[in-house]
This record gives sequence, C-alpha cells and structure tokens, in this order.
Amino acid sequence: MGASFSAELSKECQDLESSFKDYIRNFREENKILSQETILSIKSRLSRGDIQGAHSIISGILENIDKIPLNIAVTGESGSGKSSLVNSLRGVGHEEEDAAPTGVEETTIMRTPYKHPKFPNVTIWDLPGIGTTNFQPKDYLEKVKFGEYDFFIIVSATRFKKNDLDLAKVIKAMKKNFYFVRTKVDLDLQNEQEFKPTTYVRDKVLEEIRNKSLKEFKDNNIETQIFLISNKNLSEFDFPILMETLLKDLPAQKRHAFTLSLPNITEAAIDRKRDSLKQIVWLEAFKAGISAIVPAVGIIKDNDVKKLKASLHQYQFHFGVDDTSLQSLAKDLQVPVEELKAIIKSPYLFDTEKEETTGEMALKFLEISSSVAFPPLAAGLYFMKVFYLQFHFLDIVTSDAKVLLKKS
Repeated sequence: MGASFSAELSKECQDLESSFKDYIRNFREENKILSQETILSIKSRLSRGDIQGAHSIISGILENIDKIPLNIAVTGESGSGKSSLVNSLRGVGHEEEDAAPTGVEETTIMRTPYKHPKFPNVTIWDLPGIGTTNFQPKDYLEKVKFGEYDFFIIVSATRFKKNDLDLAKVIKAMKKNFYFVRTKVDLDLQNEQEFKPTTYVRDKVLEEIRNKSLKEFKDNNIETQIFLISNKNLSEFDFPILMETLLKDLPAQKRHAFTLSLPNITEAAIDRKRDSLKQIVWLEAFKAGISAIVPAVGIIKDNDVKKLKASLHQYQFHFGVDDTSLQSLAKDLQVPVEELKAIIKSPYLFDTEKEETTGEMALKFLEISSSVAFPPLAAGLYFMKVFYLQFHFLDIVTSDAKVLLKKS
C-alpha cells in the first residue's frame, strides 16, 4: 500500500509539473507576472516531489502580488504637460479633488506623490523639472531620492534641453530606466495645419518632430527612443507603445500592478488586463490542485458562490465596469446609467431570472472552453464551478469593457 501511494504521489507530481509547463507556454514572455527565477524555483520543487514547497511559493505570490509597490517618476520643465501625464496615468480628471495641479505656471516645487485611486500600491511621483532647480543632475537625483523609483519619464512639450539630456545620462549611469516623452503633439499638428494648410501632411509633421528629438539624443551620445503623445487623447500617437515598452522593461512581479492600473484606452490594453488576471486565476487553480494532495492545507469547499460574486465584482472594478465607474462614465457621456448597463452583460450574471443558474452556466462553459490547460488535480466539482466560471466572468467583463470603450 505504501509503495502504491508513493507511485500515485509521484504520478501526481509529474502531472502538476507538466501542467505548470503548460501554464508557462500559455502566456507571452512580456506579459508573464512570474519572474524566471520564481518559475524555475517552482519547477525545481515539483520535479523533486516537494509539493508543499511549491504550494508555499504560490501562496506567497498570491498573497503579496497586489501589495508590491510600483513607483513611477515623472519630471519635466514648467508647461511641459508632466502633471497632465501624471493625471492621465492615474485615470484622474484634471479638476478632480486629488488631481495633480496643472497650468502654465510651475506648480511642482518639490516631489509630490499621487496614489492611483484604485491601486494604492502604485504611486506616480510628480517631480520638479531640473530646469527649475539650482541642482546639477546628480545632485538633483539625490535630492528627489532617485533610488525609490522604478523608472523615470522625462517630459517636454518642445525640444529637450541640455539639463534633460544630462539627467538621462546620470539616470542611466545609476542603472535606472528612463523614457523621453514629447507631449502636446496634437497642438503641433493643429498649428502646422493652420499655418501651412496647402503643404500639411500629418505623418510628415510627426516624423519631423521625432527626427529632431532623435538628432538631439544622437548629438549627446544617447541611444534611446522617443514617444510622441497627447494627454488629451491617450489612444492616439505613441502612448500605447509607451505602455507596452514600460511593461516589457518592468520586472515580471511588478507588471501585474502596472497592467491593472492603466486606463482602458485600447482593446489591446484591456486584453492585457485580462491576461494578467487569468494568470492569477490559473495560479489559484494550481494551488487548489496542490491542496488536493496536501491534506494539511485543506480541501477547497464546493458551491462557493460568495467567492464567485467577489471575483466578478473585482473584475468589474479592475475594468471600470463597476457601478461607480459606470455612473462616472454616464455623467461624462450625458446619458442615463441604465443605458450603459443595457449594452453590457456582467451586471446581470447572477440574475437567475434572466440567466442560467450558476451551475448551469458552469456546465455550459465547460463544454465550450478548451483553450487553457489546468492542473489535473483541481478538476473536481469545485474547480468546474469556480475556476472555470472565474475565467468565464473575466471574459464577459473584458467584453463589457470593450463595448464601453467604443461607446465613449
């Protein structure tokens, strides 16, 4: 009996290891929320049969991933649009109570933290422009406590000054990432079209702006790219590319927080949020599979409808489909909130008078879902009713967010 149990346990470990490898293959490298070190550590424990060790690692990830701090520094001269960018990154209107103050006068005289309204572990720091201080680049970085930031965004509305370029060099020497952002390109296009209507070509103007900046960088021995953006319309120009670049450069464990904090400006941004949250659901399922063969951890109970409702509400919150967000959007669009709810599905998922029961929904979804590999040991009734439904809810809320994006 002992030998039989040992063989069964070994087979289960192999199944878990195989399932974990499937998980790794399911998500693109730049979207993964587990570092390579963590992935190798989990693989190693599963290959050795150390199920409790793998369970411990995954439990720690799930417990702490929403607590990992992310600190973004935004700096630039007066009038460059950096405070507007701070507000845009936080999804906050310029007239809202906790917005970073904007205006033509220099409004930032010391570093000022702005918490993301939905994700308090994400902080955008509005730093005074180096041109408005008497510090040299190195002294400036020490003054604003450069070591606390994950990366720097250097903003300009015209040409980048020598101070900006020197600051970038020092940031690089201190092994931090920096990104040059040229704001207000929509105004440049508007002015060019107004003053040169017969020769105006939109793409040509943007190319000239980009090439002038790149020449400045090259003349100062800086190899980098520049992102052209408009704080008034984030979905245009290079803002989506900037977000993709930042996500790619961030450590894996910080991608989840940044991904969820970003505004829903494109369908691709919405899909990235879905993929990030799918990894969390998958890890929870994997943990449940491990728990099934580690008695001390406990078996997850069946019919946990409260957990499903909590998950749904969390997804709605992350994607801006919750009641508060819908009311805010309805106000901006000047339409009744009921009109918005009428074109989406997630508010009615637990309305059993109009939809299937939770159990029927689970079975129906199981019949059509085959794209994601799951831990074999978690494939019991609980898994069918909870984990598959979490994916189902996540896909519905993702679809709702895309519908609202088109509406706005």
